[in-house]
Amino acid sequence: MSRTPAPRIRPRRRTAAALVLLTSLAVAFSPPTALAAPPAAGPAGDGPAPATVEEQRLERAVPQEILRRSGFDTAGRDFARALRRAGSYREAERAAARHGARLWDRAVDRARGRGPAHGDLSRDDDRPLYWARLSMTRELRAWKPAFPLSDRARARLLDRLETSSRGQDSMDFPRGKGFQRIVLTGFDPFTLDRDIRISNPSGAAALALDGAWIRTAGGWARVETAVFPVRWRDFADGEVERTLRGRLPQADMFTTVSQGRVGRFDIERFNGAWRGGFPDNENLSSTGTVPVADPASQPQWTATTLPYEKITAASTGRFPVYDNTTVTEIPAGGAAEVVRPGGPTPGSTARSGGGGDYLSNEIAYRATLLRDRLGLGMPGGHVHTPVLEFGAGNTTEITDPDFVRNRLDIIAQVRSIITVAADS
Repeated sequence: MSRTPAPRIRPRRRTAAALVLLTSLAVAFSPPTALAAPPAAGPAGDGPAPATVEEQRLERAVPQEILRRSGFDTAGRDFARALRRAGSYREAERAAARHGARLWDRAVDRARGRGPAHGDLSRDDDRPLYWARLSMTRELRAWKPAFPLSDRARARLLDRLETSSRGQDSMDFPRGKGFQRIVLTGFDPFTLDRDIRISNPSGAAALALDGAWIRTAGGWARVETAVFPVRWRDFADGEVERTLRGRLPQADMFTTVSQGRVGRFDIERFNGAWRGGFPDNENLSSTGTVPVADPASQPQWTATTLPYEKITAASTGRFPVYDNTTVTEIPAGGAAEVVRPGGPTPGSTARSGGGGDYLSNEIAYRATLLRDRLGLGMPGGHVHTPVLEFGAGNTTEITDPDFVRNRLDIIAQVRSIITVAADS
């Protein structure tokens, strides 16, 4: 095989000023909020807000150890100092954008082997980004500026910090021709009250592949990535659509990725318009139809356009890869839920897509619905990774050799899967 080097093209560098000038796109596809109560109730008037459920977990020993052993334990303090120096809302906004982007870039550099590791945790670990971001959002909620700051203005600053620290505003493909463009998304760790040590291999894959050049049979492909929260409210507020609406038309392919079943990858064939209510990272539930704009034209099902037959037939790594077509539906004219191994039947109502009824299914549904509403004839769909498991007998340590090997193998196989898809 030819060893032609990747194109010597560099994306435009971000600046703090440019990040601040980025504004939200039009809300044509933005869905209404579905939850009745906010994640954390603020005070009656303007002022500092209490820590959220996610932020409260920071005080536990495991998050502190992860931050310390990765060198990310200074992120919150550095951001707090920048806030104290801010003499106006504009300066605070620049600080949020700058420190959020710096955190994302630092996590990507660490995952891709650039610069010092600053700690003994393996470089592929996604957890330092998650816990460091929470240390920063907690500082922003507690901040008492010297100038008036309304609850709404504080919320805007939090949004800037979240967006920039997740890579959502920096998926900028290089200019030029002769290469494919691939969008890939991952998720934060979740089910942290079950095991706070948890890592999410989809987030780790997003960090490892952001800005990567991949050699395919037809030439080079560039990957741009972002990470999403495991929170029902953010999805109901249209975060997926705001992030992807300007990116998908620039891309040749997209893949949403999340952690799925033990010991296997799944290419999820069908995505359902239903929320099953499993608690999110704020311990909130949401049950009902996935809330999107223009619900009158909302389909019950969307489908992958990834080349699932070629992906499942290829040798991509040590985990088997399945074409998953099973869904749960209420048949047309019926009332009871029925499991359909071969996919939905005409006129049925969704109750579970191939990826379930949680946020994995929902990001796949939203991304593929956006693809269809924009009229993009492009490959796109959802990939579920294996569950990232610790070594046998490890119930207390935050890492071990098997845990690291499993994560590295999953990341490598995600890369192989999207390479096969790009080849097709």
